[in-house]
Amino acid sequence: MVNLYQREPMICRFDMEKEKPTQKSMILAHLKSFGSIEPLQALREYGCYALAQRIKDLRNEGHDIITETITSTSRIKGRPVHFANYILRS
Repeated sequence: MVNLYQREPMICRFDMEKEKPTQKSMILAHLKSFGSIEPLQALREYGCYALAQRIKDLRNEGHDIITETITSTSRIKGRPVHFANYILRS
């Protein structure tokens, strides 16, 4: 199981001089830099509440992104929780 609360933030460098950063472009840059992203990371690092929709947009543009379901334990209630991990295939 994965402990989400002990991870270091993974910030991706984005060249803001070339174009205005959008959530979709920042998430794509993150996927290219780190290979995967989870909803909590997207929320904390890029302010993206709708990661699944941004992933859908990227898939519609032709990016090969797979979804992996991760199981963890809730820090508050100790119950199992499930969430998506999106992986960019090159």
